[in-house]
Amino acid sequence: MVSISQIKRHKTHSVKVGNVVIGGNAPVVVQSMTNTDTADTDKTYEQVKRLYLAGSEIVRVTVNNEAAALGVIELKNRLDKNGLNVPLAGCFHYNGHTLLNDYPDMAQALDKYRINPGNVGFGAKRDSQFEQMIEKAVEHNKPVRIGVNWGSLDQDLATKIMDENSKLDNPLPAEEVMRETLVQSALINAEKAENIGLSKNQIILSAKVSRVSDLIAVYRELAQRSDYALHLGLTEAGMGSKGIVATALGEGILLNQGIGDTIRASLTPEPNGDRTLEVRVCQEILQALNIRSFAPEVTACPGCGRTTSTVFQELAQDIQNYITLQMPIWSGKYIGVEELKIAVMGCIVNGPGESKHADIGISLPGSGESPIAPVFMDGKKTHTLRGDNIAGEFQGLLEDYIIKKFG
Repeated sequence: MVSISQIKRHKTHSVKVGNVVIGGNAPVVVQSMTNTDTADTDKTYEQVKRLYLAGSEIVRVTVNNEAAALGVIELKNRLDKNGLNVPLAGCFHYNGHTLLNDYPDMAQALDKYRINPGNVGFGAKRDSQFEQMIEKAVEHNKPVRIGVNWGSLDQDLATKIMDENSKLDNPLPAEEVMRETLVQSALINAEKAENIGLSKNQIILSAKVSRVSDLIAVYRELAQRSDYALHLGLTEAGMGSKGIVATALGEGILLNQGIGDTIRASLTPEPNGDRTLEVRVCQEILQALNIRSFAPEVTACPGCGRTTSTVFQELAQDIQNYITLQMPIWSGKYIGVEELKIAVMGCIVNGPGESKHADIGISLPGSGESPIAPVFMDGKKTHTLRGDNIAGEFQGLLEDYIIKKFG
């Protein structure tokens, strides 16, 4: 079950990608991308599986050579064999027209093509090769994300717009000219795709940049000037907290304005890091905005001098880990459990109030307070826990509450 907020969405055409709908009135879709060599089907299959089970509703893979094209075919067969109905998007650059032509089984196996008009070819060949790729999408009845990128702009278009700008009485700053080039490039190529035969409900647009302010400005323009489904994301968000903060700010502001139909967090993973982090970040952005719910939400206080005990921190962590482990089971067994609100508070300052506002909450004794912990369910105090096993007893009450409310 998915909850959808009351944010008024920018009206876009809906696009079917495998079994997933993007745009229209559909929920905002979470996407991710593998960083394995697609020709290595064992590693790619395992990563796609992990991303999908973590909640990625579409997974993109690189298709950059013949071995990768063959890998896509094997990957799709293996996913289907194991009952993993994962919509796959193929990312093409430079030689995509050749690969789509030479490997029709790969072209059919993919559920969506990602084409960057700035990287389909050079000079006179660019328009021809873009046209060939769109023709293959039409032939195989596949949707296309036309994704323009700050780092690979159409230089002919950029030069034209800069020349026009230089002749104005009050020329725009170079930064605004580059933003305008991105917007025009996306819209011009979408129109070309339609003229070739792709319908509006088979086109998704993206305009990737690296800075939050540029992302917001560009997508506001795209939303004002088109009704195509829009994919949000920074092209290189960065690593760690920097990447997460930038992604949350850029995508969150746009989503809160009703702009965006599908999102990705393009985080730089730490060496041997968990690729599924980008999925969780997207889910948490959507959940924080009350656009979608994916798992019960745990509210926990940050701690202060009143809470030198680590009991509330450990309990909050235990419950969060417990939820993560149980959600694959709960999601099919307890309809609506992802809407559950849990409060784990460290002392009496805000503890009782936060606990009353949650579905189920506990206010643990802070430092120097009486060793008792009131428990609230649906706004009413129902239990008072004492002793050395407060955490264990509360987790048991949580399990009972879930069974009774959602069973």
